[in-house]
Amino acid sequence: MKKKASGLSVATLMAGALVSCSALAAPGHAHDVSQLLEQEKASDNIYKAYFPNKDIARKAAISFHAQMLESHYDDGYLVMQLQPEEMKKLEHFGFTFETATDFIEQRNSILTQMQGLSSLGVFSAQSINGSVASSEAMLAGIPGYPCYETVEETFAAAAGFASSHPELAEWIDVGDSWQKKQGTGGFDIRVLKLTNKNTSGDKPKLFINSAIHAREYTTAPLALEFARWLVNGYGTNADATWIMDNHEVHLMLHTNPDGRKKAETGLSWRKNTNQSYCGSTSNSRGADLNRNFTFGWNSTNGEGSSGNQCNETYRGPSAGSEPEIQALEGYVRGLWPDRRGPGKNDPAPSDTSGIHLDIHSYSELVLWPWGDTSQAAPNGTALQTLGRKFAFFNGYSPQQSIGLYPTDGTSDGISYGELGVAAFTFELGTSFFQSCSTYESKIKPDNLNALIYAAKVVRTPYITPAGPDVTSLSLSGGASSGGVEPGTQVTLSASVTDTRFNNSNGTESTQNLTAAEYYVDTPPWANGAQAVALSASDGSYNSKTEGVTGVIDTTGMSEGKHIVYVRGKDASGAWGAVSAVFLVIDSDPTIPPAEYCDAASNSSSDEWISSVQVGGFLKTSGASKYSDFTEAQGGEVVSLVKGGNSVTFTPAFSGQSYKEYFKAWVDLNGDGDFDDAGEEVFDSGSASSSPASGTLTIPASASFEKTTMRVAMRYNAAPSACGTFNYGEVEDYTVSLGDGGEPPTDPDSYENDTDVSIPDNNATGVSSPIAVTRSGASGSVSVAVKIKHTYIGDLIVDLVHPDGTVYNLHNRTGGSTDDIDQTYTVDVGAKDSAGTWNLKVRDRANRDTGNIDSWGITFQ
Repeated sequence: MKKKASGLSVATLMAGALVSCSALAAPGHAHDVSQLLEQEKASDNIYKAYFPNKDIARKAAISFHAQMLESHYDDGYLVMQLQPEEMKKLEHFGFTFETATDFIEQRNSILTQMQGLSSLGVFSAQSINGSVASSEAMLAGIPGYPCYETVEETFAAAAGFASSHPELAEWIDVGDSWQKKQGTGGFDIRVLKLTNKNTSGDKPKLFINSAIHAREYTTAPLALEFARWLVNGYGTNADATWIMDNHEVHLMLHTNPDGRKKAETGLSWRKNTNQSYCGSTSNSRGADLNRNFTFGWNSTNGEGSSGNQCNETYRGPSAGSEPEIQALEGYVRGLWPDRRGPGKNDPAPSDTSGIHLDIHSYSELVLWPWGDTSQAAPNGTALQTLGRKFAFFNGYSPQQSIGLYPTDGTSDGISYGELGVAAFTFELGTSFFQSCSTYESKIKPDNLNALIYAAKVVRTPYITPAGPDVTSLSLSGGASSGGVEPGTQVTLSASVTDTRFNNSNGTESTQNLTAAEYYVDTPPWANGAQAVALSASDGSYNSKTEGVTGVIDTTGMSEGKHIVYVRGKDASGAWGAVSAVFLVIDSDPTIPPAEYCDAASNSSSDEWISSVQVGGFLKTSGASKYSDFTEAQGGEVVSLVKGGNSVTFTPAFSGQSYKEYFKAWVDLNGDGDFDDAGEEVFDSGSASSSPASGTLTIPASASFEKTTMRVAMRYNAAPSACGTFNYGEVEDYTVSLGDGGEPPTDPDSYENDTDVSIPDNNATGVSSPIAVTRSGASGSVSVAVKIKHTYIGDLIVDLVHPDGTVYNLHNRTGGSTDDIDQTYTVDVGAKDSAGTWNLKVRDRANRDTGNIDSWGITFQ
């Protein structure tokens, strides 16, 4: 009858996507594709490369990115395709090797199945050469990976934005691919420019290019999703609206479209398709576009790129020789002026505007210049600050882009090296052909937030990221959705924190907050902006995370939507990024609240939500794709409290039981969406056929009377708040914020002083637990750690939240220093405090030993 993807082979899944496809490839072309796949199957120089430590592994992932196939950091190895000379280089750093037999067998099985699809005409001559064939146009995503749009689908979506929203989007032809230049098919190189054309001024510019390496599946879909967030959010999401009004976003979605078409057949294709290099029919032909940029081209004299045409890092015969790079560099030079001197150590002025992001996969890294030398870039401190901020959102390791060996001729050369614009590389995920479930549940949401942050701070990227961030921003009385009458006193509530940095690779300086303010309609940087001070909720600015509040007097305000901008300042004097919320003025505020995005399953015949229990509230129901149990439809109002609310979500099945994944959202600020920070209030964490129980957490800063809660159950994968999915159900409820549940105002402290021995050179390590009975949002917690141990550079120390989230405190720093006696500050946000917390300690080297002496955790 159906079901479901986990029980089907890759070939079955791919073939199933082609049921309606009728146009087949010419037999000769199918043979050509099959031959390329056969070439790849013949390569068996693939190894598990076991590394001595994660720091070395991540540096190897930079220097040997072209050889990487998978990363298994927690298991101690990388899967790499290596030549003997490359293995010798890695052996020097302590790597050992064994043939990756399982990987090779699985790869060959998939390639054989792709050969079968080729014979069915999936990869038509037209689509491989770059034109849309009728069969290709009917596919939904890359075969076997429906979450990833093909080149044609990506371009069609971008063109659709420009057609349906001409005031917001422009689809610009900036050059040609190599095949297009040769007249053998190929693609235009295009940029999607996003901004509100009706607002004038010299706007700061964020430029993002993706898929420069063809096989990196996640990259272009992420950039396209960012475009959707901006265009679809304009007018409905306050942050998307002000970004589009005041900034520009430029997206080169497919930097290497010819190569991407090769990779869509299942080939592990990296370079462009230039047949002048390494033979016109070789899988190894082409140039590595990310070694062909003009600034720094071959600057390391062969160490950071290859002169061998068949090598995966072949830099091309000359700087900027490839048409794809000529198109990118020409476009970038038109975006920004040159604000950096000619010398390697000449910094750009601190007020330089603009950010360039080059989106790659994989290795879970955020990288900044330089990559061709271990010397820090002249703007290195500011780049590091912004890099650690990006890494807060995606959880990746932030570091300078130098690895075990240098790289040269890379994308940051044109933007930072030549022009002085802040440049970063994101390495998404853990494999090139990342599973859709991982992309949808982890890679896309985490990195989308990082891209949104980039769009916020692009005006002054060397200054603003050092400042605090605004979270949990809300207005009282339905002012963000249904509206309030002119003259209403509207209470603004928010949380401001200076702690949102990823400190897994060094520690970023943070300070207490000293101020917060709001502006109505005119942002802080614009002429005529009027700041209104906000007060600390506890009476004084004296910590790194503060609740803030203020009153907006709406007397004299015109009817319609207004934007309220909020920002905070820390003790260093740095003002942080702006966050915004809509303020709706209506003389007759009886209009219904903003309409929420549609969400539903495509089928509930096999499984559905049987019951939703929140505290004392219980709602049981039968099978439905979507159920509206809001007050407007006669439903009972669900009472919530600030802090933790016990919940149980129960699935039901018509026959066989399946694994179901639950999530819940609450529109905390009443703006008609579930997109804002903290609005995802429950995540079951995994799929199970059993009821999902836990805590639904409402942050202490929340302020609403009634709003909407959405509960979604999806088969075997994490659901999203909007859109459709194959199997499960979505339900909506009206909720109100009741009394009680506020976290205590006096600090709560807990301690474990039991000695725990730390095993020597052990990957698992040891944990010391503390049972916390306090409920409510954790916010910023203090963690006092006392460890007796010689050579603390051996140690990794993590704080583990009761839900399993890991916060790194100490990561093999300190060298030969003895003992750790330090108090760390960790921003846990809205997560509930109750449950068992653990201090986890791992010793990752031989000889030196010690023990956990004691540790404690304090909640404010």
